[in-house]
Amino acid sequence: MASEKILNDKKVIVSEIIDNIKNSESVILFQYQGLTVAEMTELRNKLNEVGSSVKIYKNTLLKRALDELKINMDEFLMGPNALLVGKTLLEPIKIISEYAKDHDKLSIRVGIISGDVASLDTIKEYASIPSREGLLTMLAGGMIQYVKDLSISLNLYAEQLEGKEN
Repeated sequence: MASEKILNDKKVIVSEIIDNIKNSESVILFQYQGLTVAEMTELRNKLNEVGSSVKIYKNTLLKRALDELKINMDEFLMGPNALLVGKTLLEPIKIISEYAKDHDKLSIRVGIISGDVASLDTIKEYASIPSREGLLTMLAGGMIQYVKDLSISLNLYAEQLEGKEN
């Protein structure tokens, strides 16, 4: 039987996993087998820039934490997995999705987005959402059309009023 110290260490790790999942907007479980240390370091650095991190836990400890949170991801807990933990919603998903496109050894398996289990298709949808700047540009482009239409209407109205005066 395992010693008390080992059991306590495992309990600490399980509670760390639970805290990471609870305090994150986006959690992505992915396989990294075949990536070099340099590639994993590059991914970690990109994620650190947006306040996210990659953690590697034993699947048995991850399963215990997920069971305590009443999240069923048992079918994905085989082989070497890593857990991306993001404080924000979109940026980490975009980064890992782009990285997976460039590195075929990395495969996204499943995620937890805002507390709900998200399939690979859902994660891809989130990854396709434009950045905040892109959304603001689209909004401004849409709004400028209304301003343009208003100015044309006012100009036509002014010309119509001038025509009545003559």
